[in-house]
Amino acid sequence: MMTSRCGEPPRSGGRAPRYRASTRTATRPCNQPARCGGFTLVEALVALIIVALGMMAVHTQLNQYAVTSVYIREKTLASWIATNVLTELSVQGEWPEPGSEDDEIEYAGRQWHYTVEISTTQVENLRRADVSVSLAEDPERVIHTVSGLIEPPAPPGFLAPRWFGTPAEGG
Repeated sequence: MMTSRCGEPPRSGGRAPRYRASTRTATRPCNQPARCGGFTLVEALVALIIVALGMMAVHTQLNQYAVTSVYIREKTLASWIATNVLTELSVQGEWPEPGSEDDEIEYAGRQWHYTVEISTTQVENLRRADVSVSLAEDPERVIHTVSGLIEPPAPPGFLAPRWFGTPAEGG
C-alpha cells in the first residue's frame, strides 16, 4: 500500500496528492501542515543560534584552560627554583650574611631571575631567607616566593646523627 509524505494513505487512485493552486493559499498533501514540511526558517535559525552560543562557551573554556595551564607550569617551575636556591643556602659551608642578592639561572629551557633576601630573626642561631622567582624578561612580576629558616653550619668535627638502626643494635 502506498502512503503519502506524512504517513497517511493516498486519497485516490494510488497516486500521491498534489498541491492545488488557489487564489489564497496552496493546500498541503496531509492534514498536519506544520509537520509535513520539515523545519521552518525560524526554527533553523534558533537552532543555529543555540549551537553558536554553545560553541562560544566551549571556545572560552578551552582558552581559559590554556591560560591556566601556562600559569601553573610557570608557578611550578618557579617553586622548584626557589626551593633549590633555599636548599643550596642551607647546605653550603658558610652562614649567609643578612642582605639581598640577585641572580639569573637557566632552567627548563628558559631564563629565570631570582632574588634572595637574608634577614636576622629574634632567635640568635636562625636567619630568614626569602627567595622570589620571576622570569628574566619580566623581573618585576614575581611568580613565586619561598621563605625558610637557615641555621649556622655545623662546627668542624661534628658528626651527623645516624638516622637508621636502633640503639639496641648498636648503630
